[in-house]
Amino acid sequence: MTTLFGIPNCDTIKKAKKWLNEHQIEHEFHDYRKNGVTLDWLQSVEPQLGWEKMLNKRGTTFRQLNDEDKQNLDKDKALSLLAANPAMIKRPIVEHDGRYYIGFSNAQFEGIFNS
Repeated sequence: MTTLFGIPNCDTIKKAKKWLNEHQIEHEFHDYRKNGVTLDWLQSVEPQLGWEKMLNKRGTTFRQLNDEDKQNLDKDKALSLLAANPAMIKRPIVEHDGRYYIGFSNAQFEGIFNS
């Protein structure tokens, strides 16, 4: 089973869902806001993706953090911020066959699901 992690109003999530549906790939959607995100889950995903890739510094949520939170970021601090503010997690994260992937493009999804 494939799981798509994100927030439903995100344009990239909408594109990823559309691609999965068009290619008849059965999947579940995990809504960060409704279903939550745990620090344990973030710590289990981070070794495959890297916390730097997971943290969306361009989004509104990150920009609205106080300067103290934005400075001296390391893995532990970043993952704690992501657990507290799931909208800062870059989207989508996709779990397929026990591996995690981040982001969406047609070519990337072709590689993930046609290999």
